[in-house]
Amino acid sequence: MKILVIGASGRVGTDLVKQLLADKHQVIGTTRQEEKLFNDDNYSQLDLDITAEKDAIQKQIEPDIDAVYFVAGSGGKDVLEVDLHGAVKTMQATQDKGIKRYIMLSTVFSLDTSKWDNPGIADLKEYYICKHYADQWLVNNSDLDYTIVQAGALKEREATGKITINDDNAGENSIEDVATTLVAVLDASNTTKKVFSLHNGETDITDAIAKL
Repeated sequence: MKILVIGASGRVGTDLVKQLLADKHQVIGTTRQEEKLFNDDNYSQLDLDITAEKDAIQKQIEPDIDAVYFVAGSGGKDVLEVDLHGAVKTMQATQDKGIKRYIMLSTVFSLDTSKWDNPGIADLKEYYICKHYADQWLVNNSDLDYTIVQAGALKEREATGKITINDDNAGENSIEDVATTLVAVLDASNTTKKVFSLHNGETDITDAIAKL
């Protein structure tokens, strides 16, 4: 497949691109960095500014893309421009190009505001509001074949290959396991039009996705 990864230089994006390339996909990664991120014949790079106008974003997206991943993030800076408005513009541009598959990396409980007084979330309220409405737009205002993957806290530790899906705990995730989950949903038709949360758990990733 020919895949656009928006946010290829991020922590999850880096692992995601590595795994997609290992699976022999053709990957276009977006980053504001000048240096090429991956030395692979199947990898190319795009300086895509998601704070630009939607039409400018759309012009840079090739029409023969099979799937788009959004794994970009503001890191707490410019949350409105990046995590909300930037994200929605990429959805609009993707849809206008006639591309159907769109996979969003989001955050746990982004759509469940009743959990927002939990420790660790209250301090990220502006970020959560942005993710909430970006996810809402994707679900309610787009015609995309979306999957929204809501990850708990991201940790730079060894992968376990196992996750728990859709429970009441925010939990923590190995970054590599989140990337593996994102790869697993790519052509899993049962994940289309689905939103699910995950954290490291006891079920093999492939099995967990198959049961959605």
